[in-house]
This record gives sequence, C-alpha cells and structure tokens, in this order.
Amino acid sequence: MLKNRLSFGFKAQNPLEYSATLPQMSLRQHLAGPLVSEGMIYGPTGRVVSRFTADMHGNWDESQGRLVEHFTFASGDRQDREWDLTINNDGTFSGTAHDIIGKMRGETIGATTRMSYRLRLAPDAGGHVLNVVDWMYLAENGTILNRAQMRKFGIKVAELFATIRPK
Repeated sequence: MLKNRLSFGFKAQNPLEYSATLPQMSLRQHLAGPLVSEGMIYGPTGRVVSRFTADMHGNWDESQGRLVEHFTFASGDRQDREWDLTINNDGTFSGTAHDIIGKMRGETIGATTRMSYRLRLAPDAGGHVLNVVDWMYLAENGTILNRAQMRKFGIKVAELFATIRPK
C-alpha cells in the first residue's frame, strides 16, 4: 500500500479504488463468445509504433476459460495467443499463455480488471522480457477499454490502448 502512495499516474491505481464502479465486470460474461479488439501501441517516446485489430473468442466452463486471440498488425504481421484462465472464488484469477513467463495474476473489482505478467516478445521483436500491468475498464455499453504499460528494468518502454467489444 505504501508503494501506491508514492506513485503517480498509471502505477498509482489500486483495484480497491474501483470497488463501487458499475457495471460490474465479469470475465465469464464480458470475455465470452466472439469479440473484436482494435488498438495501438505507443513506444517509449509516446508515438504510435503499431496499430492492430484482433479477432478473439472466449469459452468458459465454470471457473475455467480459454481466450483465443488472433492479432493482425497494420504492418501485416500476425500474432496468436491462447490464454488458459482460472477464476478463483475471491475475484482473483490467473492465466498462462505460450509467451507469458510464469503465471499472469489478476483481480476483478467493480467495473475493472487488473492483470500483471511477464511477456516474452517474439524473436523478431527482440525477444525481450517485459513486465506488464494491464487494466481493463468496462463501459456501460459493454465495451472494454484496455490500457497496459510495459516496462523493462522499471522503465516504461511501451503502452497499449485498445477496445474489446462483442463482435
């Protein structure tokens, strides 16, 4: 908690601050079925370095889920990721994917979801390992606004902004 008091901006957010926000986000509901995402990635200078669209599909069986993502970047590059997700009774969850080191950890409170994980970039993107903090905010119309920061050695090297909505 002390760390949050000394931080500003993105890093200062605490999931508990959003506990009264509505509508209530549910991964099983809001990351289910066919979805589409559109977004951009900003580099360390704050300029857009990449734009993308993604076709996504989520399937759930009780507390176990799979979220399949197929990204197409403006450059023509493609990337696929399959998340295997487990939701716990206390609102926390975890997940794995082929390019995630260890487990992603997350929690859903109010209209928000916060995740943190270590992402290994593809070899053609340098193969670096980045620490990612990923926030999703549920809008009243069901669209998810996704903002993530990626850091290496504590220095912000990229930021993502995207929308996720039912297809």
